[in-house]
Formats: sequence, structure tokens, C-alpha cells
Amino acid sequence: MIKYNKGAVRFVSLSLLTLAFSSCGLYTKYDHDKAIKKANLENIDQSVMRDASKYANTTSEDSFGDVEWQKVFTDPQLQQLIRQGLERNVDIYAAVANVKKLETALSCARLAFLPSVAFAPSGTLSKVLTGDSKGADWSKTYTMPLNASWTLDIFGNILSQKRAAEMNLEMAKDYEQAARSGIICGVANCYYTLLMLDRQMEILNDMEQLTFDTWNMMKLQKELRGAKETSVVSAQAAYLSVKAQKIDMQRQISEVENSLSVLIGQQPQAIGRGKLADQSLPSEFSTGIAINVLANRPDVHAAEMKMANSFYGVETARSKFYPNISISATGAYSNSLGTMVSNPGALLANFVANLAQPIFQNGKLIAGLKVAKIDYEVALRDWEHSVLNAGAEVSNALVEYNTSKEKGDIERQRVEVLTKSVDYTKELFKMGNSSYLEVIQAQSSLLNAEIAQVTDDFNKMQAVVNLYSALGGGRK
Repeated sequence: MIKYNKGAVRFVSLSLLTLAFSSCGLYTKYDHDKAIKKANLENIDQSVMRDASKYANTTSEDSFGDVEWQKVFTDPQLQQLIRQGLERNVDIYAAVANVKKLETALSCARLAFLPSVAFAPSGTLSKVLTGDSKGADWSKTYTMPLNASWTLDIFGNILSQKRAAEMNLEMAKDYEQAARSGIICGVANCYYTLLMLDRQMEILNDMEQLTFDTWNMMKLQKELRGAKETSVVSAQAAYLSVKAQKIDMQRQISEVENSLSVLIGQQPQAIGRGKLADQSLPSEFSTGIAINVLANRPDVHAAEMKMANSFYGVETARSKFYPNISISATGAYSNSLGTMVSNPGALLANFVANLAQPIFQNGKLIAGLKVAKIDYEVALRDWEHSVLNAGAEVSNALVEYNTSKEKGDIERQRVEVLTKSVDYTKELFKMGNSSYLEVIQAQSSLLNAEIAQVTDDFNKMQAVVNLYSALGGGRK
């Protein structure tokens, strides 16, 4: 029959009740709004995204970053490359594996609230040896004990560690999303770079033919009109210069194709693609209100989760100053007694023996708390910096888009003017009213203007990609 020490039970109950009430309010859950105030972000407005109101809708709750990537990048070949990158990129594999690992760690942290139970059966054979050859019979005894131990999380040590594990998991999910966004935007940037280089190669092909024709014209002028040899040599040099630029352009194309191949998880090879002129990207944007940057950017949210993890690290360090209380019980079945053995007195003694209050730990507990608080402050400032940095990236992308658009319009006009200039100069040269140098200079100016126009168009497209990334695009 099991007997209880009523005085001991009352003492244990009263002690637990007192400790529970004394710990109320000491350990709280991470509060996003309080963190915003502590990080001096409570008054954040459009100023964090400088000039955003000039170029985009900043009053809508919606954001360009909320648009599905398939609706932003509509080129079918680009979409296929992005899908391949999301399926095969090694960074995605690593990020997904890390999420699974931390999900397992969180499950372990949750199970820490439950008692631990162990079953350790044992048996013994014994015999008293005598001078008699037969001796005494073997004595067989066995015991089947069941041990249970439960740590009472009165001061939040296990709870804070569990919550810290939750923040680690959220952080890992953010890193996975950041990897996805990086692949989407990285593939798009490489693809548009290839389209730009292809267009510039077309321009060089045209200029190669143009300079070749000019060279032939110079040779003809020398034969018919006695032009100087230096004219022919200069025209030949201009032709060879364009051919050299083509070789360099082909090298750049191969390098970008190799980079894109690695990004989408395949061996370096040629990449099928469309034309720069066929691309259609959004031209009107909504950045949403600035505080949405906190929720949309996976890297910003990850910085906040890291800060929240440090917040719980402070609570874990603080909890170590309080007693560690555990209850253990043992039940056993033994053939020597033939009944269950359980002693309430022993249960109480076991409880008291495991109530350990730290008194002097060589300064380790105090140092641990100080370090945890410093880590929290550092993580808090890192989060604040990530918010400001996100706003700067949005502003940079918007400014780049609009300046590239304005420059592109000017460059188009410049190309039209220089194209006419080349035609006029060639006609004047044929009539003997212009020198070979003027023809070459006009052709060179046209080449540079056309390449500049293509570069501006590419910069505008790249700005759209960068804005999409800066607003946390690729989540859907």
C-alpha cells in the first residue's frame, strides 16, 4: 500500500505555488510593436524610401513585391529558366534542408516540457559454493524498475529555449525565401544581360559591315582620286577595332551564359533566349507604405527573427539565476518481493534533493546575462540597419529606373540624329566635300550612341528587377 507524507506534500505544493507566483511577469513573449519602438522605427514613413513618392504609388497597401513573379517576367523562355533554377539550384537545397533540420530541433524543444521515462530491467544469478559437489541451488532475482523525471519550468528556462527555437525556424524560412527571391531575380538579370549583349552584338555586326564598306571606299578613293595611304590605313584600323570589340563581346556572352547555367543547376552551355525588343516589363509601380518593407523583405524579417532569438537568449540567461526544480519517481517490480515498490517518502526526498539554487558560479551567470544583453542590442541595431538599407535599395531602384528611362529617350533621339549624320557625311565624302576622318568619326559616334541606348534600356530593365527584389518580390 502506498503511503504519503502529508506534511511534505503540503510543503512541496506551497513551495511550487509561491515560486510560480513570484515568477509571473518576469518572462514575456517577444512583442513586435515594442521592438519597433526600441529600434526607433515607430515613426518610420516614406522618408526611409527617399524620392519614392516621386516615382511610385506610396499610399496603397499593395506593393509591387506582392505581384507573382510569373506576371512580372512574362517571357516564356525566362520563366522556364527561373523554374529550372528554383528546382535545381544548390542554395535552395541547402535552405530547405536547414528548415527541416530546425523543424526537428523545434520538435525536440517542445518535447522538453514532457517527463522523461526510462525502463531499466536487471537480473541476478547467485549461488553459494560449498564442499558438496552439488552445492546450493542458483538464486534467480530480477527487478524491472520504471524511472520518471520531470523538470518544472517555473522560471521559463525551457519555454524561452523553445521560443528561441521557433525564431530560429522562422529565420531559416526567411533564408529559404531569400534564396528563392535571389534565384528569381538573379536569373532575370542574367537573362536580360544576355539580351543586351545580343543586341550590342547586332549593332557591332552592322558597324563591322559599315566600317568594311568605308575601308573599301577609301581604297577606291585612293585609286580614283589619289587619296593618301593614311586614309586607307585609318579606315582599316576602324574596321579591325570593331572586329576586336565583337570578340570581346562574344567572351562576355559566354561568361554570362556560364554564370546563368550554374545558377539554374546545369553544366555551362548556350542559353536559348528571346530578343531585347520583345520584352515587356511593368512601368508603373506601387511600393506600398514603408512599414511593409518589414513584412515583405525576407532578409529584413530574418534580421528581426534573429533579434527575437536574442531576446529569448536574454530570458534564458536570466532564468539560470533561479532554482532548477525537478521531480522524479521510481516504480519497480521484483520477484524477491512479488509486488510493486513505490515509496512516497523517497519521491519527496528526490524532489528536495533536486531543488538547486545557484549562489556562486564564479561570475559565469552574470557574465552570461551581460553577453546575452549585448547580443540582443547588436541584433536590434542590425535589424534597424536592415530596414534602412531596404528603403535605400527601393529608392536606388526607382531612381535608376527613371533616370535610365529619361536617358534612353534622349539616346534614341541621339541615334536618329547620328544616323542622319553618317548618311550626310558619306554623301559629302562621295562628292569630295568631306574627309575620311569625318566619316569615321560619324560612324564611331553612331556606334557609341547605339550601344549607350541599349545599355540604358538594359539598366531600366535591371532597375525593375532590383525594385522587385528590394520590395521582397518572389514570395508568391
